[in-house]
Amino acid sequence: MGLGPGDESLLTLRSVTLLDDASVARLRTRVHPAARRFEHVPSYDEWYESSANFEELYERITSDLASLAREHGEVVYAVPGSGIVAERTVELLFAREDVRVVVEPAVSVIDVACGALGRDPMRGELRVVDALASGEPFAGPGPLLILQTYSPEVLALVSDRLAPESAVTVLHHLGLNDQVIEIVSARHLANFARADHLTSLWVEDVEDAGTATRALVELAKRLRAQCPWDQEQTHASLTRHLLEEAYEALDALEVLVGADERGEADEATIAHVQEELGDLLFQVVFHAELGSETDRFDLTSIVNALRAKLIYRHPHVFGDVTVTGADDVAERWELLKRDEKGRASVIDGVVWQLPALTLYAKLLAKAARVGLARGDDARTSAHEALDALARRASSGVGELDASWRALLEAVVTLAHEEDVDLEGVLRQSAHALSDEIRAREARVKRDEVDE
Repeated sequence: MGLGPGDESLLTLRSVTLLDDASVARLRTRVHPAARRFEHVPSYDEWYESSANFEELYERITSDLASLAREHGEVVYAVPGSGIVAERTVELLFAREDVRVVVEPAVSVIDVACGALGRDPMRGELRVVDALASGEPFAGPGPLLILQTYSPEVLALVSDRLAPESAVTVLHHLGLNDQVIEIVSARHLANFARADHLTSLWVEDVEDAGTATRALVELAKRLRAQCPWDQEQTHASLTRHLLEEAYEALDALEVLVGADERGEADEATIAHVQEELGDLLFQVVFHAELGSETDRFDLTSIVNALRAKLIYRHPHVFGDVTVTGADDVAERWELLKRDEKGRASVIDGVVWQLPALTLYAKLLAKAARVGLARGDDARTSAHEALDALARRASSGVGELDASWRALLEAVVTLAHEEDVDLEGVLRQSAHALSDEIRAREARVKRDEVDE
């Protein structure tokens, strides 16, 4: 059963009768306005000071109540508000097998808060959260009723979990003569010095990645339903847009990196990166919407699959694997990826549609993993071309980069004059290198069998 969250007027007649008639009764705390009506009932207030923490306190209380129940057959136990809302001792009592628990209906802080604000908790999809349950930012959507905000120090913790300008309604001593309903920004929340055990918080809206993404998905659905151009799109028709948006995002990021190196990154540069990454994100969201229309996949299944894969490939974070550095992580990533996908070769899964230069560089990295070093041959065959670079290596990174740029420009220009398709030539080299890699892997396997 529960004491009313405010004064005696919120007590149910059933609660009053049970406490008045009980042969054995206990209050969790007398620090509550409604407890004045039951001066004759012992409380556990003294245990608050002698317990190391709340969990120890609650275990002691429930053990004592169970002992009293075994001795006397029945105990009436009263807690502030409803016995089933944010009441750890009742939760622990339900978990015991040596007592039978009956919770009597009582007015909860939810009833009082929603009544004071004129809000229907069902229509508003209210969520009740514990201020001390986590240090992570609060997740949307709202509204949220935040409980256990009993001191300015706890309010400061809540403030850190919200955007600084979030509007927070402080609900203090609801139903009492000194009731306060006050809206403050999250950054000033800790300034409410009167916070106590009868203080709670209401946050109407919480903007986070989850709520923003849900709104974006709904936007994609509406575009598919109402926009003629979006209605005509397919996975195939959007392919070039995905590629274009990826390149534009890369271009914006390169500009930002350069600006950061010069100490010149401004709001416009950052906004441009945000815009291009947003365009790229919407391509994913739109493909997910197309997939959902045929019951193949949706954004939820995409995200869940991604999350599971990342956890699997980071056993040094989510498991007991120890790594020595980033190179070790990369090597384990390749092994896990190969095992996960059942691949026989390190080049299985390589995207051959990549630009030839990127493709060849990727294959070089794969070749190194199977013991095929190409660096010495390359330096020998390109000795003349690289001689100038070697001489200028000590002149500084900027000039060295310029030398590489000049070399590449000269090669591309010469190829253009002689009508040579460098993309095609390098792609042929990539295929040849892939054959070498597979041959190398085959030799290694044969050697392992012979041993």
